[in-house]
Amino acid sequence: MTQTDIRSTVREQYGAMARAGAPGKAGRDAAGCCGPATQGCCAPAADPDALAEAIGYNQAELAAILPEGANLGLSCGNPAAIAALRPGETVLDLGSGAGFDAFLSGPKVGPNGRVIGVDMTADMLTKARAGFAGYTTRTGLANVEFRLGEIEHLPVADASVDVVISNCVLNLSPDKPQVWREIGRVLKPGGRVAVSDMVLLRPLPDGVRDAVQAWVGCIAGAALVDDLRAMMATAGLDGIRLIPKPAYVETLVAGGDPLYAEIQSALPAGTTPMDFVTSMDISARKAGGCCAPGCC
Repeated sequence: MTQTDIRSTVREQYGAMARAGAPGKAGRDAAGCCGPATQGCCAPAADPDALAEAIGYNQAELAAILPEGANLGLSCGNPAAIAALRPGETVLDLGSGAGFDAFLSGPKVGPNGRVIGVDMTADMLTKARAGFAGYTTRTGLANVEFRLGEIEHLPVADASVDVVISNCVLNLSPDKPQVWREIGRVLKPGGRVAVSDMVLLRPLPDGVRDAVQAWVGCIAGAALVDDLRAMMATAGLDGIRLIPKPAYVETLVAGGDPLYAEIQSALPAGTTPMDFVTSMDISARKAGGCCAPGCC
């Protein structure tokens, strides 16, 4: 698949997810994306609320903040928790989807802070913007906005962001070095990155890497650990921390997720998806800025 093919496939399938609604709910089969004809294109198959709790989100917080429909069950971690967001910060959410992490970040940065979500899928932007009124009603805040754009070419000014977050999205990009360069560009000196994403522990067999479903499920596009570290360093980031979270893949395999069942069928005998891929907490800081106690 060419880069254009990958982007078109991802945009089409995630647009279908936005129109269909959350996995496990009434809209699951409406767009044809999550139905039997294309099983595996939506990650994950689990109930979105149960998955959110399993990967570290507080259900009371979700209920108090999230507008209806913001949680589509597409997370593989909790980047805002990694980021330790502070009042007054400007946060950029890459691949913000229906607004799940953007809306949850808003109260953490408060009325003097700002959250910018960027997504390339118009249907996701429409869904996120439709949730803004509900977010404001629940929180009394109006500090979240959503912009249409590709994460390889962010519609954000240089050195204007304190924190970049992302949740199971960077793997969807066919040009990850460019994404990391853009992250380095928009971060202020001393700014930080907090990403939850899928990372390869070793190369995938060709049959898995070439599957469209594996691309849209964030698997085939995953970078190898050493390659990821090199991309981040080249983008001007230091203090890089890569922490595996194997429970995410283990949960989906044990639950019979169709994408992971398909992957298992293509793997060498005696191996499992957990031998090849893991969810990972990825954090780093842009060089420069103040790192004295109390300001870093």
